[in-house]
Amino acid sequence: MLKNLNSFNPILSKIILIFVFFVSSSLFSISAKAADQTVEMLNKLGKENMVFSKKIVNVDIGDTVFWKATKSGHNVEFIKGGVPAGVDKFRSKLSKDTEYKFEIPGIYAYWCTPHKGMGMIGFVIVGNDKSNLDSIKKIKFMGKSKKIALELIASL
Repeated sequence: MLKNLNSFNPILSKIILIFVFFVSSSLFSISAKAADQTVEMLNKLGKENMVFSKKIVNVDIGDTVFWKATKSGHNVEFIKGGVPAGVDKFRSKLSKDTEYKFEIPGIYAYWCTPHKGMGMIGFVIVGNDKSNLDSIKKIKFMGKSKKIALELIASL
């Protein structure tokens, strides 16, 4: 088909090839970024108060989760004993957007430090790896977080 285009109109043939190149490059860029996720830190969502917009996020190794501080007074803190082995402590500043690039597969349990007792918790599952689920089950959640954690764990 390209030979026919070259013999018919060489300029049109080059334009089509350039167009195909740019379209395929754009699609590749979009798919590479599509797995990154954004989670909002909210005071209210529906009937829930003090909540992350997504309670469970699934990402691939190398993907980034962005936490958007849409309301002040919230942060993100990985829960001690609630991350895969080899993951360093992570705690963002209050009322600030933050992000984390996930390099180690497993479940990451996190909460908003000031609102953990009100149920503001979430999980990130990296690489569909749930090998540290037993350690997640051993976390001492408090207040409303106990019930929500049980529901989230049961849904995994």
